[in-house]
Amino acid sequence: MADDGYVLIGLSNGPDPEPQSLSLRLANRHGLVAGATGTGKTVTLQVLAEGLSRAGVAVFAADIKGDLSGVSQKGDAQPAFVKRAEEFGFPYVAEQFPVVFWDLFGVQGHPVRASVSDMGPLLVARLLELNDTQEGVLNIAFRVAQEQQIPLIDLADLRALLVYVGQNAKTLAATYGNVASQSVGAIQRQLLVLENQGADQFFGAPGMDISDLLRVDPASGRGVINILAADKLMNSPRLYATFLLWLLTSLFDALPEIGDPDKPKLAFFFDEAHLLFSDAPKALLDQIERVVRLIRSRGVGVYFVTQNPLDVPETVLAQLGNRVQHALRAFTPRDQKAVRSAADTFRQNPAFDAAKVITELAVGEALVSVLEGKGTPSMVERTLIAPPSARVGAISPQERQAVIAASPFRPEHFAAQPRKSARDRIAELDGAAAPDAEEGGASGGLLDSMLGGVLGGGSGKGRRGQSLTEKVITNAASSAARTIGTKIGNAILKGVFGIGKR
Repeated sequence: MADDGYVLIGLSNGPDPEPQSLSLRLANRHGLVAGATGTGKTVTLQVLAEGLSRAGVAVFAADIKGDLSGVSQKGDAQPAFVKRAEEFGFPYVAEQFPVVFWDLFGVQGHPVRASVSDMGPLLVARLLELNDTQEGVLNIAFRVAQEQQIPLIDLADLRALLVYVGQNAKTLAATYGNVASQSVGAIQRQLLVLENQGADQFFGAPGMDISDLLRVDPASGRGVINILAADKLMNSPRLYATFLLWLLTSLFDALPEIGDPDKPKLAFFFDEAHLLFSDAPKALLDQIERVVRLIRSRGVGVYFVTQNPLDVPETVLAQLGNRVQHALRAFTPRDQKAVRSAADTFRQNPAFDAAKVITELAVGEALVSVLEGKGTPSMVERTLIAPPSARVGAISPQERQAVIAASPFRPEHFAAQPRKSARDRIAELDGAAAPDAEEGGASGGLLDSMLGGVLGGGSGKGRRGQSLTEKVITNAASSAARTIGTKIGNAILKGVFGIGKR
Protein backbone atom coordinates (compact mmCIF):
# COMPACT_ATOMS: atom_id res chain seq x y z
CA MET A 1 0.00 0.00 0.00
CA ALA A 2 1.06 3.59 -0.59
CA ASP A 3 -0.42 5.98 1.94
CA ASP A 4 0.48 9.54 2.84
CA GLY A 5 3.80 9.47 1.05
CA TYR A 6 4.88 5.99 2.15
CA VAL A 7 5.10 2.52 0.59
CA LEU A 8 4.30 -0.30 3.01
CA ILE A 9 7.04 -2.95 3.14
CA GLY A 10 5.80 -4.99 6.08
CA LEU A 11 4.97 -5.17 9.75
CA SER A 12 7.57 -5.52 12.49
CA ASN A 13 7.49 -8.96 14.07
CA GLY A 14 7.59 -8.18 17.78
CA PRO A 15 5.48 -7.54 20.86
CA ASP A 16 4.42 -4.13 19.52
CA PRO A 17 4.10 -4.50 15.72
CA GLU A 18 4.62 -1.34 13.71
CA PRO A 19 4.42 -0.71 9.95
CA GLN A 20 7.77 -0.62 8.17
CA SER A 21 7.43 1.74 5.21
CA LEU A 22 9.57 3.33 2.53
CA SER A 23 9.30 7.12 2.45
CA LEU A 24 8.64 8.30 -1.10
CA ARG A 25 10.53 11.50 -0.32
CA LEU A 26 13.64 9.41 0.42
CA ALA A 27 13.07 6.61 -2.10
CA ASN A 28 15.61 8.17 -4.46
CA ARG A 29 18.35 7.52 -1.88
CA HIS A 30 18.73 4.01 -3.28
CA GLY A 31 18.44 0.64 -1.60
CA LEU A 32 19.45 -2.99 -1.30
CA VAL A 33 17.38 -6.17 -1.33
CA ALA A 34 19.57 -9.13 -0.38
CA GLY A 35 19.17 -12.74 0.68
CA ALA A 36 19.84 -16.32 -0.26
CA THR A 37 17.94 -18.08 -3.05
CA GLY A 38 14.37 -18.94 -2.08
CA THR A 39 14.07 -16.54 0.85
CA GLY A 40 11.52 -14.20 -0.77
CA LYS A 41 13.53 -11.49 -2.58
CA THR A 42 11.30 -11.60 -5.69
CA VAL A 43 8.10 -11.18 -3.66
CA THR A 44 9.68 -8.26 -1.78
CA LEU A 45 10.65 -6.69 -5.10
CA GLN A 46 7.05 -7.13 -6.31
CA VAL A 47 5.65 -5.54 -3.14
CA LEU A 48 7.94 -2.53 -3.59
CA ALA A 49 7.09 -2.24 -7.30
CA GLU A 50 3.35 -2.38 -6.58
CA GLY A 51 3.57 0.25 -3.86
CA LEU A 52 5.65 2.61 -5.98
CA SER A 53 3.27 2.16 -8.92
CA ARG A 54 0.28 3.03 -6.72
CA ALA A 55 2.08 6.24 -5.76
CA GLY A 56 2.50 7.19 -9.45
CA VAL A 57 6.19 6.26 -9.65
CA ALA A 58 7.41 4.45 -12.78
CA VAL A 59 9.41 1.26 -12.17
CA PHE A 60 12.01 -0.60 -14.21
CA ALA A 61 12.97 -4.16 -13.24
CA ALA A 62 14.69 -7.08 -14.89
CA ASP A 63 12.76 -10.36 -14.67
CA ILE A 64 15.38 -13.11 -14.40
CA LYS A 65 13.07 -16.12 -14.06
CA GLY A 66 9.80 -14.69 -15.38
CA ASP A 67 8.22 -14.61 -11.91
CA LEU A 68 7.76 -10.84 -11.84
CA SER A 69 5.53 -10.90 -14.93
CA GLY A 70 2.56 -11.83 -12.70
CA VAL A 71 2.27 -8.19 -11.59
CA SER A 72 0.45 -7.57 -14.89
CA GLN A 73 -2.40 -9.88 -13.83
CA LYS A 74 -5.02 -9.63 -11.11
CA GLY A 75 -4.00 -11.43 -7.94
CA ASP A 76 -5.75 -14.44 -6.49
CA ALA A 77 -6.69 -14.75 -2.86
CA GLN A 78 -4.15 -17.33 -1.77
CA PRO A 79 -4.79 -18.41 1.83
CA ALA A 80 -1.31 -17.34 2.95
CA PHE A 81 -1.81 -13.84 1.52
CA VAL A 82 -5.30 -13.48 3.00
CA LYS A 83 -4.01 -14.54 6.42
CA ARG A 84 -1.03 -12.19 6.23
CA ALA A 85 -3.30 -9.26 5.27
CA GLU A 86 -5.55 -10.00 8.24
CA GLU A 87 -2.50 -9.97 10.52
CA PHE A 88 -1.70 -6.53 9.12
CA GLY A 89 -5.22 -5.32 9.88
CA PHE A 90 -6.64 -4.86 6.38
CA PRO A 91 -8.58 -7.10 3.96
CA TYR A 92 -6.77 -8.67 1.03
CA VAL A 93 -7.59 -6.87 -2.24
CA ALA A 94 -6.62 -8.41 -5.58
CA GLU A 95 -5.17 -5.92 -8.08
CA GLN A 96 -3.25 -5.70 -11.32
CA PHE A 97 -0.87 -2.99 -12.49
CA PRO A 98 0.01 -1.26 -15.79
CA VAL A 99 2.95 -3.15 -17.30
CA VAL A 100 5.10 -2.81 -20.41
CA PHE A 101 7.30 -5.76 -21.36
CA TRP A 102 10.70 -5.21 -22.98
CA ASP A 103 13.12 -7.70 -24.52
CA LEU A 104 16.56 -7.17 -26.07
CA PHE A 105 15.70 -9.93 -28.54
CA GLY A 106 12.23 -8.57 -29.33
CA VAL A 107 10.42 -11.86 -28.57
CA GLN A 108 8.89 -11.55 -25.09
CA GLY A 109 8.43 -7.80 -25.22
CA HIS A 110 9.02 -4.67 -27.24
CA PRO A 111 12.53 -4.54 -28.73
CA VAL A 112 15.22 -2.52 -27.00
CA ARG A 113 17.98 -1.02 -29.09
CA ALA A 114 20.99 1.22 -28.61
CA SER A 115 23.66 2.42 -31.01
CA VAL A 116 27.30 1.43 -30.63
CA SER A 117 28.29 5.09 -30.37
CA ASP A 118 25.75 5.71 -27.61
CA MET A 119 27.18 2.86 -25.57
CA GLY A 120 30.71 4.24 -25.96
CA PRO A 121 34.15 2.62 -25.96
CA LEU A 122 34.28 1.90 -22.21
CA LEU A 123 31.12 -0.20 -22.13
CA VAL A 124 31.78 -1.82 -25.52
CA ALA A 125 35.26 -2.82 -24.30
CA ARG A 126 33.66 -4.29 -21.17
CA LEU A 127 31.14 -6.15 -23.29
CA LEU A 128 33.88 -7.58 -25.53
CA GLU A 129 36.13 -8.47 -22.56
CA LEU A 130 39.07 -6.58 -24.06
CA ASN A 131 42.46 -6.12 -22.40
CA ASP A 132 44.04 -2.68 -21.95
CA THR A 133 45.85 -2.74 -25.30
CA GLN A 134 42.77 -3.81 -27.22
CA GLU A 135 40.68 -1.21 -25.40
CA GLY A 136 43.19 1.43 -26.49
CA VAL A 137 42.74 0.43 -30.13
CA LEU A 138 38.97 0.55 -29.71
CA ASN A 139 39.25 4.09 -28.32
CA ILE A 140 41.27 5.09 -31.40
CA ALA A 141 38.57 3.60 -33.64
CA PHE A 142 35.84 5.59 -31.86
CA ARG A 143 37.90 8.79 -32.18
CA VAL A 144 38.41 8.25 -35.92
CA ALA A 145 34.68 7.62 -36.32
CA GLN A 146 33.89 10.85 -34.51
CA GLU A 147 36.34 13.00 -36.47
CA GLN A 148 35.45 11.53 -39.86
CA GLN A 149 31.68 11.42 -39.17
CA ILE A 150 31.51 7.66 -39.62
CA PRO A 151 28.20 6.42 -38.16
CA LEU A 152 28.43 3.69 -35.50
CA ILE A 153 24.96 2.26 -35.13
CA ASP A 154 25.20 -1.51 -35.27
CA LEU A 155 27.92 -4.17 -35.09
CA ALA A 156 28.30 -4.15 -38.88
CA ASP A 157 29.29 -0.47 -38.64
CA LEU A 158 31.85 -1.27 -35.96
CA ARG A 159 33.27 -4.11 -38.01
CA ALA A 160 33.64 -1.85 -41.09
CA LEU A 161 35.33 0.80 -38.96
CA LEU A 162 37.82 -1.72 -37.58
CA VAL A 163 38.71 -2.83 -41.13
CA TYR A 164 39.29 0.82 -42.06
CA VAL A 165 41.46 1.41 -39.00
CA GLY A 166 43.44 -1.77 -39.67
CA GLN A 167 44.12 -0.78 -43.28
CA ASN A 168 45.33 2.66 -42.18
CA ALA A 169 47.15 1.54 -39.05
CA LYS A 170 50.56 2.95 -40.01
CA THR A 171 49.33 6.41 -40.88
CA LEU A 172 46.98 6.62 -37.87
CA ALA A 173 49.81 5.64 -35.52
CA ALA A 174 51.54 8.99 -36.06
CA THR A 175 48.55 10.79 -34.51
CA TYR A 176 46.93 8.30 -32.14
CA GLY A 177 49.63 5.78 -31.25
CA ASN A 178 50.33 2.23 -32.32
CA VAL A 179 47.46 0.26 -33.84
CA ALA A 180 48.51 -3.39 -33.76
CA SER A 181 46.90 -5.61 -36.34
CA GLN A 182 46.76 -8.37 -33.71
CA SER A 183 44.58 -6.17 -31.50
CA VAL A 184 42.26 -5.31 -34.40
CA GLY A 185 41.94 -9.01 -35.15
CA ALA A 186 41.22 -9.85 -31.52
CA ILE A 187 38.44 -7.25 -31.35
CA GLN A 188 36.91 -8.61 -34.54
CA ARG A 189 36.93 -12.14 -33.10
CA GLN A 190 35.20 -10.93 -29.94
CA LEU A 191 32.61 -9.19 -32.11
CA LEU A 192 31.86 -12.54 -33.73
CA VAL A 193 31.34 -14.11 -30.30
CA LEU A 194 29.00 -11.27 -29.36
CA GLU A 195 27.01 -11.67 -32.57
CA ASN A 196 26.67 -15.41 -31.91
CA GLN A 197 25.12 -14.53 -28.54
CA GLY A 198 22.45 -12.47 -30.32
CA ALA A 199 23.76 -9.03 -29.37
CA ASP A 200 23.46 -7.84 -32.97
CA GLN A 201 19.69 -7.62 -32.32
CA PHE A 202 20.31 -5.10 -29.56
CA PHE A 203 22.62 -2.73 -31.42
CA GLY A 204 20.70 -0.71 -33.96
CA ALA A 205 18.30 2.16 -34.57
CA PRO A 206 16.03 3.67 -33.51
CA GLY A 207 17.53 3.75 -30.03
CA MET A 208 15.45 3.44 -26.91
CA ASP A 209 13.74 6.65 -25.83
CA ILE A 210 14.37 7.06 -22.10
CA SER A 211 11.05 8.88 -21.69
CA ASP A 212 9.31 5.58 -22.57
CA LEU A 213 10.34 4.29 -19.13
CA LEU A 214 8.88 7.24 -17.21
CA ARG A 215 5.25 6.81 -18.17
CA VAL A 216 2.26 7.06 -15.85
CA ASP A 217 -0.93 5.27 -16.85
CA PRO A 218 -3.42 8.04 -17.75
CA ALA A 219 -6.45 6.01 -16.72
CA SER A 220 -5.36 4.97 -13.23
CA GLY A 221 -2.61 7.47 -12.44
CA ARG A 222 -0.33 4.58 -11.51
CA GLY A 223 3.27 4.40 -12.56
CA VAL A 224 3.97 1.95 -15.36
CA ILE A 225 6.05 -1.07 -14.32
CA ASN A 226 8.59 -1.75 -17.09
CA ILE A 227 9.71 -5.38 -17.04
CA LEU A 228 12.75 -6.55 -19.00
CA ALA A 229 12.49 -10.21 -20.02
CA ALA A 230 15.90 -11.48 -18.93
CA ASP A 231 15.60 -15.27 -18.78
CA LYS A 232 17.23 -15.70 -22.20
CA LEU A 233 19.45 -12.67 -21.70
CA MET A 234 21.02 -14.33 -18.65
CA ASN A 235 22.73 -16.76 -21.03
CA SER A 236 24.94 -13.74 -21.80
CA PRO A 237 25.44 -12.30 -18.31
CA ARG A 238 27.95 -9.67 -19.41
CA LEU A 239 25.54 -8.35 -22.03
CA TYR A 240 22.83 -8.22 -19.34
CA ALA A 241 24.99 -6.26 -16.88
CA THR A 242 26.42 -3.93 -19.53
CA PHE A 243 22.97 -3.15 -20.94
CA LEU A 244 21.55 -2.23 -17.52
CA LEU A 245 24.57 -0.05 -16.77
CA TRP A 246 24.16 1.68 -20.15
CA LEU A 247 20.48 2.25 -19.39
CA LEU A 248 21.31 3.69 -15.97
CA THR A 249 23.98 5.94 -17.48
CA SER A 250 21.58 7.07 -20.22
CA LEU A 251 19.02 8.05 -17.57
CA PHE A 252 21.69 10.04 -15.77
CA ASP A 253 22.69 11.86 -18.97
CA ALA A 254 19.14 12.52 -20.18
CA LEU A 255 17.32 13.63 -17.03
CA PRO A 256 17.65 17.15 -15.63
CA GLU A 257 18.82 17.98 -12.13
CA ILE A 258 15.80 18.33 -9.82
CA GLY A 259 17.26 17.86 -6.32
CA ASP A 260 15.14 15.82 -3.91
CA PRO A 261 11.58 15.54 -5.24
CA ASP A 262 8.53 14.52 -3.23
CA LYS A 263 8.70 11.17 -4.99
CA PRO A 264 11.06 9.66 -7.59
CA LYS A 265 10.44 9.75 -11.31
CA LEU A 266 11.69 6.18 -11.59
CA ALA A 267 12.71 3.32 -9.32
CA PHE A 268 15.35 1.16 -11.02
CA PHE A 269 15.73 -2.42 -9.71
CA PHE A 270 19.03 -4.07 -10.70
CA ASP A 271 18.62 -7.82 -10.13
CA GLU A 272 21.65 -10.14 -10.03
CA ALA A 273 23.71 -7.06 -9.19
CA HIS A 274 26.90 -9.07 -8.65
CA LEU A 275 27.20 -9.42 -12.44
CA LEU A 276 27.73 -5.67 -12.71
CA PHE A 277 30.76 -5.63 -10.43
CA SER A 278 32.37 -8.99 -11.22
CA ASP A 279 35.84 -8.46 -12.76
CA ALA A 280 34.96 -4.85 -13.61
CA PRO A 281 38.00 -2.61 -14.30
CA LYS A 282 38.60 0.37 -12.04
CA ALA A 283 37.46 2.88 -14.67
CA LEU A 284 34.11 1.13 -14.89
CA LEU A 285 33.72 0.88 -11.12
CA ASP A 286 34.45 4.60 -10.86
CA GLN A 287 31.72 5.31 -13.42
CA ILE A 288 29.21 3.12 -11.55
CA GLU A 289 29.98 4.85 -8.26
CA ARG A 290 29.64 8.28 -9.86
CA VAL A 291 26.30 7.48 -11.50
CA VAL A 292 24.84 5.95 -8.33
CA ARG A 293 26.02 8.91 -6.25
CA LEU A 294 24.60 11.58 -8.54
CA ILE A 295 21.55 10.06 -10.22
CA ARG A 296 19.37 10.50 -7.14
CA SER A 297 19.29 14.25 -7.85
CA ARG A 298 17.75 13.34 -11.24
CA GLY A 299 14.84 11.71 -9.41
CA VAL A 300 15.94 8.08 -9.88
CA GLY A 301 16.24 5.59 -7.03
CA VAL A 302 18.47 2.56 -7.71
CA TYR A 303 17.83 -0.69 -5.84
CA PHE A 304 20.39 -3.49 -6.11
CA VAL A 305 19.04 -7.03 -5.72
CA THR A 306 21.60 -9.71 -4.94
CA GLN A 307 22.18 -12.80 -2.82
CA ASN A 308 25.14 -11.53 -0.83
CA PRO A 309 25.73 -7.92 0.25
CA LEU A 310 29.46 -8.54 -0.22
CA ASP A 311 28.75 -8.64 -3.97
CA VAL A 312 28.40 -4.85 -3.91
CA PRO A 313 31.58 -2.74 -3.46
CA GLU A 314 31.74 -0.76 -0.22
CA THR A 315 31.83 2.58 -2.05
CA VAL A 316 28.45 1.75 -3.63
CA LEU A 317 27.03 -0.10 -0.61
CA ALA A 318 27.56 3.00 1.54
CA GLN A 319 25.08 4.90 -0.66
CA LEU A 320 22.22 2.40 -0.25
CA GLY A 321 20.15 3.79 2.60
CA ASN A 322 16.99 1.65 2.33
CA ARG A 323 17.70 -2.01 3.06
CA VAL A 324 15.74 -5.24 3.14
CA GLN A 325 17.85 -8.21 4.23
CA HIS A 326 16.38 -11.69 3.86
CA ALA A 327 17.94 -14.81 5.34
CA LEU A 328 21.57 -15.69 4.68
CA ARG A 329 23.19 -19.08 5.13
CA ALA A 330 26.39 -19.35 7.16
CA PHE A 331 27.86 -22.60 5.87
CA THR A 332 31.26 -21.30 4.76
CA PRO A 333 33.73 -18.69 6.11
CA ARG A 334 32.67 -16.31 3.33
CA ASP A 335 29.01 -16.81 4.27
CA GLN A 336 29.81 -16.08 7.92
CA LYS A 337 31.66 -12.92 6.87
CA ALA A 338 28.66 -11.86 4.79
CA VAL A 339 26.33 -12.35 7.77
CA ARG A 340 28.53 -10.23 10.05
CA SER A 341 28.95 -7.59 7.36
CA ALA A 342 25.20 -7.36 6.72
CA ALA A 343 24.44 -7.14 10.42
CA ASP A 344 27.06 -4.44 11.04
CA THR A 345 25.61 -2.14 8.35
CA PHE A 346 22.32 -1.78 10.26
CA ARG A 347 21.53 0.65 13.03
CA GLN A 348 21.40 -1.92 15.81
CA ASN A 349 18.25 -2.83 17.70
CA PRO A 350 18.93 -3.74 21.37
CA ALA A 351 15.99 -6.18 21.28
CA PHE A 352 17.88 -8.79 19.26
CA ASP A 353 21.22 -9.83 17.76
CA ALA A 354 20.99 -8.97 14.06
CA ALA A 355 23.77 -11.37 13.04
CA LYS A 356 21.99 -14.27 14.74
CA VAL A 357 18.55 -13.34 13.39
CA ILE A 358 19.76 -13.14 9.77
CA THR A 359 20.39 -16.90 9.77
CA GLU A 360 17.01 -17.64 11.39
CA LEU A 361 14.65 -15.59 9.18
CA ALA A 362 11.78 -17.51 7.62
CA VAL A 363 10.64 -17.18 4.01
CA GLY A 364 8.75 -13.89 3.66
CA GLU A 365 10.53 -12.39 6.63
CA ALA A 366 13.41 -9.88 6.57
CA LEU A 367 15.42 -7.37 8.52
CA VAL A 368 14.33 -3.88 7.37
CA SER A 369 15.93 -0.49 7.87
CA VAL A 370 14.79 2.57 5.91
CA LEU A 371 15.72 6.22 5.86
CA GLU A 372 13.60 8.52 7.97
CA GLY A 373 13.46 12.14 9.09
CA LYS A 374 16.47 13.95 7.67
CA GLY A 375 17.85 10.87 5.99
CA THR A 376 19.05 8.93 9.02
CA PRO A 377 18.52 5.14 8.98
CA SER A 378 15.82 3.69 11.18
CA MET A 379 16.58 1.08 13.80
CA VAL A 380 16.58 -2.35 12.16
CA GLU A 381 13.39 -4.35 12.66
CA ARG A 382 12.56 -7.99 12.12
CA THR A 383 9.72 -7.67 9.62
CA LEU A 384 6.97 -9.75 8.03
CA ILE A 385 6.79 -8.72 4.36
CA ALA A 386 3.37 -7.48 3.19
CA PRO A 387 1.40 -9.70 0.79
CA PRO A 388 1.47 -8.67 -2.89
CA SER A 389 -1.85 -7.74 -4.50
CA ALA A 390 -1.14 -8.93 -8.04
CA ARG A 391 -0.47 -12.49 -9.12
CA VAL A 392 2.75 -14.07 -7.93
CA GLY A 393 4.61 -16.15 -10.51
CA ALA A 394 5.07 -16.34 -14.25
CA ILE A 395 2.24 -15.69 -16.70
CA SER A 396 1.42 -17.72 -19.81
CA PRO A 397 2.75 -16.78 -23.27
CA GLN A 398 -0.83 -15.93 -24.31
CA GLU A 399 -1.25 -13.53 -21.38
CA ARG A 400 2.10 -11.91 -22.17
CA GLN A 401 1.13 -11.35 -25.79
CA ALA A 402 -2.16 -9.80 -24.68
CA VAL A 403 -0.27 -7.31 -22.48
CA ILE A 404 2.10 -6.49 -25.36
CA ALA A 405 -0.84 -5.96 -27.74
CA ALA A 406 -2.51 -3.61 -25.27
CA SER A 407 0.67 -1.57 -24.82
CA PRO A 408 0.62 2.10 -25.88
CA PHE A 409 3.55 1.35 -28.20
CA ARG A 410 2.83 0.16 -31.72
CA PRO A 411 5.28 -1.85 -33.91
CA GLU A 412 6.01 1.20 -36.08
CA HIS A 413 7.38 2.90 -32.96
CA PHE A 414 10.37 0.53 -33.17
CA ALA A 415 10.67 0.16 -36.96
CA ALA A 416 14.19 0.63 -38.34
CA GLN A 417 14.71 3.72 -40.50
CA PRO A 418 16.85 3.94 -43.69
CA ARG A 419 20.26 5.39 -42.93
CA LYS A 420 23.83 5.74 -44.18
CA SER A 421 26.09 2.94 -42.93
CA ALA A 422 29.73 3.14 -41.88
CA ARG A 423 30.65 1.30 -45.06
CA ASP A 424 28.92 3.98 -47.14
CA ARG A 425 30.75 6.78 -45.34
CA ILE A 426 34.13 5.05 -45.67
CA ALA A 427 33.50 4.60 -49.39
CA GLU A 428 32.83 8.34 -49.62
CA LEU A 429 36.11 9.11 -47.85
CA ASP A 430 38.06 6.81 -50.13
CA GLY A 431 36.30 8.11 -53.25
CA ALA A 432 36.91 11.76 -52.40
CA ALA A 433 40.68 11.30 -52.38
CA ALA A 434 41.28 9.99 -55.91
CA PRO A 435 40.00 13.07 -57.88
CA ASP A 436 41.95 15.40 -55.56
CA ALA A 437 45.19 13.54 -56.16
CA GLU A 438 44.69 13.38 -59.94
CA GLU A 439 43.96 17.12 -60.08
CA GLY A 440 47.11 17.81 -58.09
CA GLY A 441 49.17 15.70 -60.50
CA ALA A 442 47.94 17.68 -63.52
CA SER A 443 48.53 21.15 -62.08
CA GLY A 444 51.64 20.53 -60.03
CA GLY A 445 53.76 19.32 -62.94
CA LEU A 446 57.03 17.50 -62.47
CA LEU A 447 57.50 18.52 -58.82
CA ASP A 448 54.05 17.28 -57.77
CA SER A 449 54.64 14.04 -59.63
CA MET A 450 57.97 13.56 -57.83
CA LEU A 451 56.35 14.28 -54.40
CA GLY A 452 53.58 11.84 -55.23
CA GLY A 453 56.17 9.16 -55.88
CA VAL A 454 57.96 9.85 -52.63
CA LEU A 455 54.70 9.75 -50.64
CA GLY A 456 53.69 6.49 -52.24
CA GLY A 457 50.63 7.91 -53.94
CA GLY A 458 51.54 6.86 -57.48
CA SER A 459 51.01 9.03 -60.54
CA GLY A 460 47.29 8.83 -61.11
CA LYS A 461 45.16 6.21 -62.83
CA GLY A 462 45.05 2.69 -61.51
CA ARG A 463 46.72 3.38 -58.19
CA ARG A 464 45.38 2.03 -54.91
CA GLY A 465 42.92 4.07 -52.77
CA GLN A 466 44.77 6.29 -50.34
CA SER A 467 44.37 6.20 -46.60
CA LEU A 468 43.10 9.23 -44.69
CA THR A 469 46.54 10.42 -43.59
CA GLU A 470 48.07 9.83 -47.04
CA LYS A 471 45.34 12.00 -48.56
CA VAL A 472 46.07 14.81 -46.12
CA ILE A 473 49.84 14.67 -46.71
CA THR A 474 49.54 14.41 -50.49
CA ASN A 475 47.06 17.25 -50.78
CA ALA A 476 49.14 19.46 -48.47
CA ALA A 477 52.28 18.78 -50.47
CA SER A 478 50.51 19.46 -53.76
CA SER A 479 49.11 22.72 -52.45
CA ALA A 480 52.51 23.78 -51.19
CA ALA A 481 54.11 23.00 -54.52
CA ARG A 482 51.58 25.09 -56.41
CA THR A 483 51.93 28.00 -53.98
CA ILE A 484 55.73 28.06 -54.10
CA GLY A 485 55.50 27.88 -57.88
CA THR A 486 58.14 28.41 -60.47
CA LYS A 487 61.05 29.55 -58.29
CA ILE A 488 61.45 26.37 -56.28
CA GLY A 489 60.54 24.27 -59.30
CA ASN A 490 63.30 25.91 -61.35
CA ALA A 491 65.76 25.63 -58.48
CA ILE A 492 65.16 21.90 -58.23
CA LEU A 493 65.45 21.50 -61.99
CA LYS A 494 68.72 23.47 -62.01
CA GLY A 495 70.13 21.46 -59.13
CA VAL A 496 69.15 18.11 -60.46
CA PHE A 497 69.58 18.51 -64.22
CA GLY A 498 71.96 21.45 -64.52
CA ILE A 499 69.43 23.52 -66.45
CA GLY A 500 70.41 27.20 -66.79
CA LYS A 501 74.08 26.69 -65.82
CA ARG A 502 76.57 28.93 -67.55
